[in-house]
Amino acid sequence: MEYKYIFGPVPSRRLGISLGIDLIPFKTCSLNCVYCECGATTNLTIKRQEYVPLDKIFEELDDFLKREPELDFITFSGSGEPTLHNGIGEVIKFIKTKYSQYKIAVLTNGTLLSESNVRNAIINADLIMPSLDAVTQSVFKRLNRPFPGLNIQEIIYGLIKTRMEFSGQIYLEVFIVPGLNDTDSELTFLKKALTEINSDKIQLNTLDRPGTSAWVRPSSKEELERIANFFKPLPVEIIANFQSRKNIKSYHKDIADLIISTLKRRPCTAEDLANTLGLHINEINKYIQSLLENDVIESEILKRGIFFRAKNKNLLLN
Repeated sequence: MEYKYIFGPVPSRRLGISLGIDLIPFKTCSLNCVYCECGATTNLTIKRQEYVPLDKIFEELDDFLKREPELDFITFSGSGEPTLHNGIGEVIKFIKTKYSQYKIAVLTNGTLLSESNVRNAIINADLIMPSLDAVTQSVFKRLNRPFPGLNIQEIIYGLIKTRMEFSGQIYLEVFIVPGLNDTDSELTFLKKALTEINSDKIQLNTLDRPGTSAWVRPSSKEELERIANFFKPLPVEIIANFQSRKNIKSYHKDIADLIISTLKRRPCTAEDLANTLGLHINEINKYIQSLLENDVIESEILKRGIFFRAKNKNLLLN
């Protein structure tokens, strides 16, 4: 079966080997973050609906999971905001009923968690991984560029309510963009909010490769360590780099070589590669990250998006 709505398994820094479920069309989101590595949001919305058919998702999950693959997590992620799909709770119920041996993670920007029906929909997951990058409305607007009307204090309220109602683990990501949310005042407000939310982990992240806006730069190790120390005694950690591709069980050399050979012919965006190679864009993104870290390809931000090209036209992976 050719899969349209599930992808992977792919290696994840935080989740190990993960089977992804993409409930949302490409770049349909409630935010348009300056650092997003998937590119700019093309459908900025907070409308919840059945963006992709549930019966097709169930069919693909059955076809893949009946083989009993080794997975660390089944993850709702993709290239948009998964809680925008009004059937996410039904998909979680389907997995928990038929394939209860697998753990479920939900990656979310947290913008809809102030709604009780959204919290109830994901209550049976094992791990919720929301994000909170700002606490003041001005920084929220500059960094996350939200759908009009979204209020950061309501989002924080939703995160606090989620912690009160959810019995599983919550790992909260804070994405640091130097010059925006790393000021003393913003970090002070952030620490207060993080204390109230009381997540099991706070994970500091920064840019791995070019985001939507060219001016965004990654934080240095020293900058992240300073912020981590500022947040103590909260349970904060700096997200480590991807493990070496040689240690990733789901890393396929043939896919990496296909990407390299394509980029030798012409520069491509991640979306171009996904369309050309017939792979999900999230799977493409994982390989791109590894190839960038191994200095095999390079990136450039152009008008149509982030383009990648092979650095050595004679090179394939060993």
